[in-house]
Amino acid sequence: MPKHFYPNSRRFDTPSFAELLKPLQAILMTVSPFKSRGNKPLEVTFEHMLKSLIFFHLEEHTSGRHLLQILQEDAFARSEIAPPDGMKNSTFFEILNNRGLEQFLSVYQALQQQASHMIPKDFKELGDLVAIDGSLIDAVLSMTWADYRDGAKKAKVHLGFDVNRAIPSKIFLTNGKADERPFVDSILQPGQTAVMDRYYQHHQNFDRWQTEGKQFVCRIKANTRKVIINNNQPQSDSIVFFDAMVLLGSEYLNQTERPIRLIGYRVKGKIYWIATNRYDLSAEQVAEIYRLRWRIEDFFKWWKQHLKVYHLISRSYHGLMIQILAGLITYLLLAIYCHNQYNEKKSLSNVFASYVFKFKMKSEMLTSLVEEARHLSLYMNQNHMQKLTGHHWIGVERILFCLSINCINGAKIILQPSLNFIQTAKPERYFVNRDSGIAGEKPYISRNRTVLFFKQNESRRL
Repeated sequence: MPKHFYPNSRRFDTPSFAELLKPLQAILMTVSPFKSRGNKPLEVTFEHMLKSLIFFHLEEHTSGRHLLQILQEDAFARSEIAPPDGMKNSTFFEILNNRGLEQFLSVYQALQQQASHMIPKDFKELGDLVAIDGSLIDAVLSMTWADYRDGAKKAKVHLGFDVNRAIPSKIFLTNGKADERPFVDSILQPGQTAVMDRYYQHHQNFDRWQTEGKQFVCRIKANTRKVIINNNQPQSDSIVFFDAMVLLGSEYLNQTERPIRLIGYRVKGKIYWIATNRYDLSAEQVAEIYRLRWRIEDFFKWWKQHLKVYHLISRSYHGLMIQILAGLITYLLLAIYCHNQYNEKKSLSNVFASYVFKFKMKSEMLTSLVEEARHLSLYMNQNHMQKLTGHHWIGVERILFCLSINCINGAKIILQPSLNFIQTAKPERYFVNRDSGIAGEKPYISRNRTVLFFKQNESRRL
């Protein structure tokens, strides 16, 4: 039985954790270090804290204490990430809640600028597009600063997302009650075009943005009153059915003072109304810009599913902001790595593939299985069992989410048809030994992780 479909092209150049952090080397030299508040020197530096939180997001640990346990018990984490004498719970949470926000913000801004210069634009003809939106983060009642409503606490992230490069730009954190519209002025930079949903419709803001020369593309409510000033005839074969200069709103109430371009188009029977001051683009291009706004929704979805930003390890504003910034730094590092390694257009799926295939699974056998799945165009197939070789039936989706194999330190897991299954009533207590490939007990592995074993057309969750 052949072990690989393309034996001459087999590659084992699996990257290391240090390779992922390469873009930070020059940045860390410019960041101010932590300062001791007493006579005792600090044992934990900012670099230790930054690496620990990046490791937390990559490895999907369940809590801050879980991370600290890994830093103590895992050989790779103990030697490459944690301080020489380890990191105590009190030290970690004291820094998280009281120090480092300025440094994390500085690193994020510098890394974002680095990614912006490195990653090319996808839609140059449309200009610099920044999608602006907010997302709620579930909080607990003890987080008194995160006001939302009676009986519930939530924080809110206000994010600007670079649509052309698929990376975040500016971010703000407030309580759940905070209005999202005032943050448009803080996020939008000169020369950029804000892409927004219906919530951001505000006629006074439309007038002010036009006066200030700020460009925007904003969907408006279908029942908004329109006074047509000049109507442009759309093409007969286009999805656009309306393109005109109008005044929005009711006279003497909330009507815009300056005319604005309004475009209406229909997709799959659904009608969209888009207000904009981009007069240099065709109506179809404006419709395409609003369609690209969905990239920020995809980012929020990816963020919630694959980075531990919405699993709180701190209840303070300071600590939550650091956790969010560490998540964004991790995403930017993955995006830069994806660009450097593959030199192709960025997408969330590419970043996720890089995240899973390269950093979560160091096994040579798993790498070869992924390559085979790529050749068969099966690696994104969900909920379906596909035949890869003559003796193995492999759930490709389970390969994608085989995240319990923490093999960043260079483990090799041998998978063969004769390997016996290990069955247990307590799946959360088992893991794969990094040295021998034999399953054994490890209480800190959570029960929602997946470990793959193969034996004659079977795969199971342990």
